[in-house]
Amino acid sequence: MSNSTTSAPELSHLNQQGEANMVDVTEKAMTSRTATAQGFIKMNRATFELITTGKHKKGDVFAVARIAGIQAAKKCSDLIPLCHPLMLSKVQVDFTLDAENSSVKVISLCRLTGQTGVEMEALTAVSVACLTLFDMCKAADPAMEISGIKVLTKEGGKSGHWQAN
Repeated sequence: MSNSTTSAPELSHLNQQGEANMVDVTEKAMTSRTATAQGFIKMNRATFELITTGKHKKGDVFAVARIAGIQAAKKCSDLIPLCHPLMLSKVQVDFTLDAENSSVKVISLCRLTGQTGVEMEALTAVSVACLTLFDMCKAADPAMEISGIKVLTKEGGKSGHWQAN
């Protein structure tokens, strides 16, 4: 047994009996909160060329993936059981093309003034945008790979600013 005074992190979604529990944010201050997240989808060169030149028969896959990501962030609490329904004031989904690696980087930003953070909404936006790109391109490239989904930054609330390494 260790004599360390550092305690293990608490899991906020478990009550004292170890049961799933929605966190009570009633007494938390209303603050501006922002989170950004990223993810990647890698594909073969031919598929990358199809979507970046606008020659995909399904049309502008980036426009559809952007709308899907925004919609997903707004529906996060319907998908993740213990997430609070939030009134997001900003959801942004952007794409960075990497021709050398036939890859697309998806970045989302979610913002609100509220009592809880928006990390889950940012992660959900990125995830669904990547999944939408996969769905729209799977006939051309069923071996695409989605990876690297993570929170990049979060700001606001009691914990302040946090940034991934």
